[in-house]
Amino acid sequence: MNTKEIHISDYTYDLPDERIAKFPMAERDHSKLLLYRQGEVGEDVFYNLPQYLPEGALMVMNNTRVIQARLHFRKDTGALIEIFLLEPALPRDYEQMFQQTSRCQWLCLVGNQKKWKEGSLSRRLEVKGEKLEITATRKGEVGTSQLIELEWKNISLTSNPSPLTSISFAEVIDVMGELPIPPYLNRETQESDKTTYQTVYSKIKGSVAAPTAGLHFTERVLNDIDARGIEREEVTLHVGAGTFRPVKSETIGDHPMHTEYIAVHRHTIERLLAHNGEAIAVGTTSVRTLESLYYMGLKVLQNPDIAEDQLHVNQWEPYNGDGHGDGSICDSAAFTVEPSPCAALQALLDWMLRNELTVLHSSTQIIIAPGYDYKIVKMLITNFHQPQSTLLLLVSAFVHGDWHKIYDYALAHDFRFLSYGDSSLLIP
Repeated sequence: MNTKEIHISDYTYDLPDERIAKFPMAERDHSKLLLYRQGEVGEDVFYNLPQYLPEGALMVMNNTRVIQARLHFRKDTGALIEIFLLEPALPRDYEQMFQQTSRCQWLCLVGNQKKWKEGSLSRRLEVKGEKLEITATRKGEVGTSQLIELEWKNISLTSNPSPLTSISFAEVIDVMGELPIPPYLNRETQESDKTTYQTVYSKIKGSVAAPTAGLHFTERVLNDIDARGIEREEVTLHVGAGTFRPVKSETIGDHPMHTEYIAVHRHTIERLLAHNGEAIAVGTTSVRTLESLYYMGLKVLQNPDIAEDQLHVNQWEPYNGDGHGDGSICDSAAFTVEPSPCAALQALLDWMLRNELTVLHSSTQIIIAPGYDYKIVKMLITNFHQPQSTLLLLVSAFVHGDWHKIYDYALAHDFRFLSYGDSSLLIP
């Protein structure tokens, strides 16, 4: 199959608005669980998930945390301007970004930008007892985004007359920002979303959307997973707004896949090797991270001295071996025998050891669609995705085109769809 020639119109289904879950279940783990096992479809409740997983397996989940990325400023004219944080620009490292105490720059989407023709925007607020003034200044366009500089200074005249502050950017947006919820929910963010739209194991701030397959997990379910001897590892992929970008081209070869940033600890790669390069993935973001590791390993096999910033996985690299690739530096066709997942992971681990890295920081633009050959992920826990989306293509590739059977069952048996909806366990 030439993946680039897939027509997105072949990956659609009728999704009535009433089937989209606008709010989560009162208890996370009481959501429904569709079971797809070697072509057979059934259902259960999510809290029974552990009994369907093989003892001693390795489960990988995404520990990213959603930030309060929507910042609102009101002009003197009364116009409301929304600045939506997409990804850090200066500094580019997420951890460093959230530790800044005076200024930073982000790539952003700007809502109502026609009303913001010139000058800076400012807003005052109190954070941890300090009165701050926050200023936003446009620095130019970068692709379809705006580069925005944000500055904050202390304006308290009594307790601290100095403009310097120890308030971090993380603390600023926790007070000033609004949690972004998916646009298809068609409602305002509520206070409850601050809790329900985060996984119970979220840790690393940076996403503008939740890795929603993880929303069903509770401490009870995690304890039951541990009791079955299933090891758990965490990776970080910061989910970008591009995850909601519809495929507007007729064929997916013309769809530009968005880039997302990942961090993987060395011990996670060691655990993957201990499990013969196989894993159960919680969510499509974990899938994209794990499968990208294989192609990063191929890059190292081809160039043992490769720099970390060259490990980025381009959109079509996985398809080069089929002759449909774009000629990028990772070409699996260059190998007489395609390296095994363990060979690729071992090369990546050795490279990290040589470079004294405990955490791999990189990015991926990988698109997983029918024609893709999964390397590491053997089971997938995932929600139900939008019609004509890249996530539906990923699922179709995983179940070898059998997605209609899964979605027809879910629609016929009152499953709830999308971010706050029910989930599935897929075993090809």
